[in-house]
Amino acid sequence: MNDDELGKTLVLIPARMASTRLPGKPLADICGLPMIVQVAMRAREANVGRIIVAVDDQQVFDAVAAAGFEVVMTRVDHQSGSDRIHEALTKADPNGVVETVINVQGDLPTIEPETIRAALRPLENPAVDIATLTVEITDEEEKTNPNVVKVVGSPLSDTRLRALYFTRATAPHGKGPLYHHIGLYAYRRAALDRFVALRPSPLEKRESLEQLRALEAGMRIDVEIVNSIPLGVDTSADLEKARQILSLKAK
Repeated sequence: MNDDELGKTLVLIPARMASTRLPGKPLADICGLPMIVQVAMRAREANVGRIIVAVDDQQVFDAVAAAGFEVVMTRVDHQSGSDRIHEALTKADPNGVVETVINVQGDLPTIEPETIRAALRPLENPAVDIATLTVEITDEEEKTNPNVVKVVGSPLSDTRLRALYFTRATAPHGKGPLYHHIGLYAYRRAALDRFVALRPSPLEKRESLEQLRALEAGMRIDVEIVNSIPLGVDTSADLEKARQILSLKAK
C-alpha cells in the first residue's frame, strides 16, 4: 500500500473487559504482554494503516497506552463490536479522512498479518460494501456444529465468494465445499455508517448473526478465502495455546 492508502485506512480493535468465560480477557498475559497489546502488534505487522484500540475500561486503556498504541475510550453499553468501533472512528477521525475500516477482534493474538491484509482485497471492487474472510471446512464435525458459522456464497474466483447468506446450519446442501466464516471485517466508511444506523433485522435475530443485517438491507459482502482460522481466545485452554504459539515464534 502507498502512503495515501495507509493514511485512509484505519485498523480498529475493540476490547471489551466483561467476559464471562475468561474474566479480564484483554489484560491476560501472553509472553509478558497483555493480550490486547499482542493483537495490536499483529495489526502493526500487517502495515495496512493507523491502528486504534477501542476500550471500555481504564485499566485496558492504560495498558494499551503504555505499550505505545493509540487508544480510545468508548461506552460500556455497546451491543456489538461494530457499534464500539463506530464510536471510536467518529472520535478518532471526526473530519472523515478515513475511508476504510478494518475491524480486528481483540481476542486474536496469534493472527497472521497476511490474514489481516487479505480482508482488504475484496474492496478492490468498488461495488463491494463490506469484506470478510472464510476458510474451507475440512473437519467433518464442524459441518454440523452450530457454533461454526458457514458462508453461503457464489464463487467469483478460486479465492473469493460473494456472500448470499450466513448460517449456523449445514449449508449449502449437496456436494461441494462448505466454508467457515472468520469474523474479521473491512468496511467502507459509508457502509459502516449505514450499518450501525440500521435496526437489527429478522434473520439477524433468528440466527444471532449481525452480518445478516447488512445482507437484508441489500449491502454487498464479498468474502476472501484464506488458508487458516486465527485462534480466538475464549477460554483458559485457548489462552494457553496462544501462549505456546507466540512463545515458539519468539524463539
